Amino acid sequence: ELNRIAGVDRVCNFVKGDFMKMPFVDNSFDAVYAIEATCHAPDPVGCYKEIYRVLKPGQCFASYEWCLTDSYDRSNQTHQKIKAEIEIGNGLTDIRMTTECLEAVKEAGFEVVWEKDLAKESPVPWYQPIDSHRLSFSNFRATYIGRFFTRTLLIALEYVGLAPLGSRRVQALLEQAADGLVEGGR
Repeated sequence: ELNRIAGVDRVCNFVKGDFMKMPFVDNSFDAVYAIEATCHAPDPVGCYKEIYRVLKPGQCFASYEWCLTDSYDRSNQTHQKIKAEIEIGNGLTDIRMTTECLEAVKEAGFEVVWEKDLAKESPVPWYQPIDSHRLSFSNFRATYIGRFFTRTLLIALEYVGLAPLGSRRVQALLEQAADGLVEGGR
């Protein structure tokens, strides 16, 4: 319905499916992109192979993904804690190293033409909007004060039945994930 309203119903449609078994014939797409999606695949090589299968030969696949940089130290307990907070709060079974993601893409048959850590050159830290230590109007909801108000409101809404039970627990989980993201970004 939204496609029809926007006037793109002849060139765009939505298909719900499993990206490990896409319901499309081989070589059916001129381009494919994935934004923070393939990190949820149980088998990254299999996922990228499926993308490769539906992409027309010689065409491009672009991806923006959750990855751990070379700064991550598997033997560092603080790094492990941060990684676990991010994984739990964002529904990730395992955040892969950037090198592992690139190897999986290549193993699936792709040639990596360009890859870059966009966070390195950003004039604004990517985690700034969720940094609870930064007080500003634009990120008030992420500050400790904003979190307090949200927490209190959720407790009240759960109590009167306007929010499902467990909403406060979900909010706490998301706060923990945000803290892990900020700490990991620093």
